[in-house]
Amino acid sequence: MGPGNDTLTQLRRGALPHCVLAVIGEQDRYGFELVKLLSERSGFEISEGTIYPLLSRLRRDGLVETTWRESESGPPRRYYRLTTDGARALAGFQIAWVEFRDAVDDLLAITERSGASDGT
Repeated sequence: MGPGNDTLTQLRRGALPHCVLAVIGEQDRYGFELVKLLSERSGFEISEGTIYPLLSRLRRDGLVETTWRESESGPPRRYYRLTTDGARALAGFQIAWVEFRDAVDDLLAITERSGASDGT
């Protein structure tokens, strides 16, 4: 595993909670549904072993709440929905992300223009 993979892992780790909040903010979701939806996006190959501890932490932090619903295909499922605090946290992240992304893009563009991106 090269340095690029470690960088992607660190980026994923920092952004994942907010990405989960964004997906839950769209509509209530259950855990395995989140795994499937996030794994469909490039760079977000996650497992149930990652999502359930994260959901527990988000719930403990008051950012999501849960309800149990019957399932047509098996046992009842725990669905997650944003709380008011979760919606506030997501909105704050969205603002911070745009500012951060733009700053990184600007810095990378400087590097590309100066020719330093070739590793010399």
